[in-house]
Order: sequence, then C-alpha cells, then structure tokens
Amino acid sequence: MVRVRHAVLAAAMMAAMGKPVAAEVLDATYRGTMVCDKLPFTSQQTREAIEVTISGGAVRYNHVVRLRNAAVEATAEQGTGVIDGQKINLQGTWKTGSRQYEAKYSGSFVRRSATLKGTQTWTDDGKTAIRACAGAIKRPFKPFLPRDKKSAAAR
Repeated sequence: MVRVRHAVLAAAMMAAMGKPVAAEVLDATYRGTMVCDKLPFTSQQTREAIEVTISGGAVRYNHVVRLRNAAVEATAEQGTGVIDGQKINLQGTWKTGSRQYEAKYSGSFVRRSATLKGTQTWTDDGKTAIRACAGAIKRPFKPFLPRDKKSAAAR
C-alpha cells in the first residue's frame, strides 16, 4: 500500500514537472531594464529603466533615455503595445532637438516576467543609425498587486 502511494505521488510529481509553466499575464506595472548598443555619438552602451503598464488589455510604456554619462534626457521614450497570449509587442518614439528614434521591442512572458529584444532606429542630423536593445521586465508577486474593487467589497 505504501509503495503504491509513493508510486502515485512520484508519477504526479513527474507529470507536473513535465508541463511548461504558463505565464499569467496580469494587469500590473512591470519594471525592468533595457541594455542598448553604443551609438556613433555615445561613448558606451546604455542600461536604462523601462516600465510597462498593462491595464484592461491596454499596454503603454516609458523608457528612460540617457545620452551622456549622468544626464537623463528631459523626455522619456514612450509607446504602446499589444499582448497576444504570452507574447508582447511594444512600439514607441523619442525626440529632442535634431535627434529622434522609433523603437520596436517584442518578447515572451514566462511566469511573471518577460524578456524583450528589439531595435531603435535613430535619425540625427539626417544620418540614420540602428541599434539593438535587450532586457527584461517583471511584475510584483500576485499578493502585492492591487485588488479589484469588486472582489475587495465581497470580503
């Protein structure tokens, strides 16, 4: 009897471990960083904050832009996105003076985070440069997310 119980338990554990863990894409603010390659007019690659907010199917994001060592640009890259199952696609822009760029990033959710990859197509004084970017975003654990008002009122 004990062996049968152990065998059933072992089989259940193996079955559970064999299934891929599906992401639960929840309404939340996902935060992380993006690392982007060096541009012709910058001294090194950049690592900057990105914040993606998913709410009621709508996706919007902000990404910090820094062109010099310490100075954060006055305006952030901003854009919108689309969730398609476990996939996310973001598209945005940034502009100041004669410099501007269009950004496109995409990725996939695993558990409570997503990895992102994409490009920024820069225009600076009539010259074009394309740089690659990659990063990740993560949401807080489910117990730390705000509860909707209906379920909170039912308690």
